[in-house]
Amino acid sequence: MSTIALALIAVVALLHAYFLVLEMFLWTKPLGLKTFRNTPGKAEITRVLAANQGLYNGFLAAGLVWSIVAQKTDVALFFLGCVVVAALYGAYSVNKRIFFVQGVPAIAAILAVLLLK
Repeated sequence: MSTIALALIAVVALLHAYFLVLEMFLWTKPLGLKTFRNTPGKAEITRVLAANQGLYNGFLAAGLVWSIVAQKTDVALFFLGCVVVAALYGAYSVNKRIFFVQGVPAIAAILAVLLLK
């Protein structure tokens, strides 16, 4: 894989590691409340659900890191595809900005993997 592709995959992995931290550890804290436009009461009620969601973001980050370390294009494309699907669903079901925050970087990484060999 090209250096650009690897860098873009790393950006997506770092984003998902950040989402893990936000959702698992900062959901009820000021940064988590502000990021997700949440109230303290609602955040407390949904804390366990958010932590579960954060764990899945961690799995995406781990898969992307694996693809970088192992230099596996097929693994990178699989996990980047998962990110795009999650971003599309998040944009549909929660907020359209999810697509731009998660989906656009993943699509850029997919294009780099496929076009910059």
